Amino acid sequence: MTEETKQPLIEFKDVSLDYGETKVLKKVDLEIEEGKFYTLLGPSGSGKSTILSLIAGRLQPTDGDILIEGQNVNGLPSDQRKVNTVFQNYALFPNMNVYDNVAFGPSIKGFSKKKIDDLVESMLKLVKMDDLADREISEISGGQQQRVAIARALANEPKVLLLDEPLSALDYKLRKEMQYELRELQQRLGITFIFVTHDQEEALAMSDWIFVIDDGRIQQSGSPVDIYDEPINHFVADFIGEANIVPGIMKEDNLVSFAGKDFKNVDAGMRPNERVEVVIRPEDLDIVVPSRGKLQVTIDDQSFRGDFYEITAIDDAGNEWAVQATNPAKIGQRRGLKFDPEDIHIMRLNESEEDFDARLESYEGEDQ
Repeated sequence: MTEETKQPLIEFKDVSLDYGETKVLKKVDLEIEEGKFYTLLGPSGSGKSTILSLIAGRLQPTDGDILIEGQNVNGLPSDQRKVNTVFQNYALFPNMNVYDNVAFGPSIKGFSKKKIDDLVESMLKLVKMDDLADREISEISGGQQQRVAIARALANEPKVLLLDEPLSALDYKLRKEMQYELRELQQRLGITFIFVTHDQEEALAMSDWIFVIDDGRIQQSGSPVDIYDEPINHFVADFIGEANIVPGIMKEDNLVSFAGKDFKNVDAGMRPNERVEVVIRPEDLDIVVPSRGKLQVTIDDQSFRGDFYEITAIDDAGNEWAVQATNPAKIGQRRGLKFDPEDIHIMRLNESEEDFDARLESYEGEDQ
């Protein structure tokens, strides 16, 4: 079987989940390949943890099919699926020490004592906890507890490791350290990680592929760079990082009008004079003397953020612009905003991922 036709490790086909009248998931389609780090990213209540529970078998779909390694697993119990979950609260056994927590799964499966010893030793070494095997759970830190939870899950030799917001209870510094460690661990093991978070920075830093979820639907999927640089609708642009979003008119391919002026850009495939939304990231804007700016603005506010100054400016059409600059500005001063055609991203109003793909395919076909 070639790489192009390789069967997905996990596949959702029109999967929906209802709780009475409440539709939690709405015809979700997704594919998960083997050996990559995936993130389900979205706000609270978006449906991301529900997808994880469906994969694990803790929930069953109302409609649609879930396949693991090509097998339909609808109705298949959790203990018969080759997946393991690390929960937000880690769910460690407080009456067992570190060793016994990791050994629990293999013991239930009836492994020999030697195999259990070897497996626990290798898993604890993998997560850098081999010198703390005899410690009680109450005697180790939050970061160490997370490592034990990961070792316990890996000791069951899963095809997929599911991680349900496991870093949310950690302080900022430890959280950053564990982001790196999880990513490095996944690359070393080569197994599939599916990570749930509402933290955009976390998702961008760790993932090979991101599913952005809201209101029970996948709004957009792609690499971190694609998601950040090419958001397909207002929700994704606003949710992923900081974004300036203003109304515009796409006059023709590569020419958009906003803030009362026309600007060249690199987007195409819309209808002539179609109403659109224009996105420019704050870090792509430069504050310059008014004569060098493509837009003239008045500095309205600023705050120091450590690595940069966050500046708010108002253009002559009344649009508010957020700018990330290395140098401060003076409130009330007239300045210019400079940006390149590549910095302008055009979004159709309320476009879905399916609509975006169809439009792109149609445009590319015409171009050929």
